[in-house]
Amino acid sequence: MHRDLHGLAVSAASDAAVRAFDHAMLGYFGYRADVAERLKAVLSEDPGFGLAHCLKGYLIMLGYNRAALTGAWAAAEDARRLTAQATRREQVHVAALEAWVAGHPDRAVAIWDGILAEHPRDVLAFRLAHFVNFWRGRPDLMLASVLTVEPLWSETLPAWGSLLACRCFALEECGSYTAAEAAGRAAIDHDPGDLWAAHGVAHVLEMQGRRGEGIAWVSQLRRHWDGANNLRHHLWWHAAMFHLERGDTDQVLALYDAEVRNLASPLTLSQPDLYIDMQNAASMLFRLQLRGVAVGNRWAELADKAEARIGDCLSAFTLPHWMMALAATGRHAAARRLIATMQSAGDEDAAAAEVVRRYALPVSEAVLAHAQGKYVHAVAVMRPALGGMYRLGGSHAQQDVLEQLFLDSAVKADLPDDVRLLLERVAGRRPVPPGRRAGYAEAARAYGFA
Repeated sequence: MHRDLHGLAVSAASDAAVRAFDHAMLGYFGYRADVAERLKAVLSEDPGFGLAHCLKGYLIMLGYNRAALTGAWAAAEDARRLTAQATRREQVHVAALEAWVAGHPDRAVAIWDGILAEHPRDVLAFRLAHFVNFWRGRPDLMLASVLTVEPLWSETLPAWGSLLACRCFALEECGSYTAAEAAGRAAIDHDPGDLWAAHGVAHVLEMQGRRGEGIAWVSQLRRHWDGANNLRHHLWWHAAMFHLERGDTDQVLALYDAEVRNLASPLTLSQPDLYIDMQNAASMLFRLQLRGVAVGNRWAELADKAEARIGDCLSAFTLPHWMMALAATGRHAAARRLIATMQSAGDEDAAAAEVVRRYALPVSEAVLAHAQGKYVHAVAVMRPALGGMYRLGGSHAQQDVLEQLFLDSAVKADLPDDVRLLLERVAGRRPVPPGRRAGYAEAARAYGFA
């Protein structure tokens, strides 16, 4: 029986197929843009490698694109057929993929947790659970997973830095900033090209208001990002956020065009409507517009892509961002269609349907009402969703744009109780007081909260 780079048995035809599989796995952990090509090399070496077909399905699901579900199902069917004589662990991975494709991501996480209970060094199960728990708004489970497997890992494992990076981000989202930063910096010491670790530390610096350090952090690590996938766009989004807090909107727009949303870059051309890129772009333009900054025609291409994806509710957190683009360009008919699809969300992700209807829908309705100048309605429709909005997924830094939407609506509607409600909410989460934050300072002073 062949074994992978973490010592786990795999039912591959040859050692060469296993080494190719290891290379593909490292590409996934390392956020490499060529991971699909690496996987093709595995399947070329061993077309009957069931776990590799399962990985193919996983990679498709990571894109949160309803149109790709057919391909994910095909991969799952191939994997099920080809793992009939494989190890139990590989067969259970196929069950997790099937659950995820069928619209039951929580069941998939439970299956991955079961794999980790028996095989704590199964990095694939660990990273997938980390990913899905994040987009389900569950940082506590992200951290629990890290703490469960960490005692059974060691620095000699190839994915040790990946574990540290996940520890960093999980701790940051749970509010343990000092411990998070230590883990993230240790991961960067281990591998300066670890984008997830760079990302985790950037979040710490954002939450603590360490803007100069944040700009320097991104700038000093960028030379290690050759070959990286779209996560590099998100890291540049963080850099733009630091500049936005400093009031340097010209630099924000420059970074937007050159790094965050460079329409001519190969990465953007290959995945023009990837959910995280759409979130980065729409949230940044929305923040700029709240500050009265003219953003030109940058909304148009985002609105085109948002309109083309109406009916795809796989990524609940992306939906309000699509609405931002549609509302900003006055596409009210398309906006109403988007709302209608959220009202009827269901089968493609049964677990997400409730989250879409209870949180993505009212927040998106608030985005549209805000754009139409209906500020009282925006506050009224969004207020009941505030307490559970974390269930949309996304980090505290990403969810911040939705909180700014509520605050701006409350200010413009002259609803002091709602202004204070929101200011108290953000003051309770971040060590940086609202009076020191762009998007909050003016309201904090005006309503005696500074």
